[in-house]
Amino acid sequence: MTATELTAPQAKGSGRGDKAGRRRVMGAGKQLHAGPVTYLVLTLFALVSLAPLVWTAIAASRTNQRLAETPPPLWFGGNLFKNMERAWEEAGLGTAMFNTVIVATAITVSTVLFSTLAGFAFAKLRFKFSGVLLMLTIGTMMVPPQLAVVPLYLWMADLGWSNQLQTVILPTLVTAFGTFFMRQYLVQALPGELIEAARVDGASSLRVVWHVVFPAARPAMAVLGLLTFVFAWNDFLWPIIALNQENPTVQVALNSLGTGYVPDQAVIMAGALLGTLPLLIAFLLFGKQIVGGIMQGAIKG
Repeated sequence: MTATELTAPQAKGSGRGDKAGRRRVMGAGKQLHAGPVTYLVLTLFALVSLAPLVWTAIAASRTNQRLAETPPPLWFGGNLFKNMERAWEEAGLGTAMFNTVIVATAITVSTVLFSTLAGFAFAKLRFKFSGVLLMLTIGTMMVPPQLAVVPLYLWMADLGWSNQLQTVILPTLVTAFGTFFMRQYLVQALPGELIEAARVDGASSLRVVWHVVFPAARPAMAVLGLLTFVFAWNDFLWPIIALNQENPTVQVALNSLGTGYVPDQAVIMAGALLGTLPLLIAFLLFGKQIVGGIMQGAIKG
């Protein structure tokens, strides 16, 4: 048997293997399409998620008497803008919105910045007692925040900051969750070789952070910023203790709508809807960029 006869079947087999490999590669490049079951499940989840917001809008468009009837209304009425106007005036939401934008923005920027720096230090720098400090940082998340209310209030009163916005901003300039979140992300997303290469090129620590750490951490920073902004906007416990109705945030201002012998539920719902609209607008404007950043980070990882 000649060498040609031996290699011929192998060549044929190799050709079939190459064709199968090309078919697999072409199949891998095709976009996957969801089936009807997937669309049905996603639709159900979307409806369940939107139900509270829709009910808030329906209740805000009705009267207090109609909301007390059985069965409750299941469609919109004609009093939405009237109830919104009443809620805006009675709760002083103009000042409250302005204060909440300042508080939420300051908390978000500081938390993202400091948490990224601390997360980078725990993830890539070597220093004494780093493990112990990280465990202490994580351990603070297990302490109920209600335990810190009294000493924190006494501290702010000693500083003379009662009923001032910095009283709400200062305790949340950085969070243990943000530090741990950024540390876990940077451990995988930031190669140590990249930092070493920057230092070999003569980059200072500040330039390493600005040109290497921040670009690598951008997707996680976007996620942490969104979560922090939502938390700061909706925070109620500490602002209701530290502030009053003369200088409120949105949640403190909305609390005043529930006073009285017979609270007007329609006006309360209208105020809640007004307090939620800025978050919805922010997500509609920046949600695509945030999701894109998350997907970009996932692909790089």
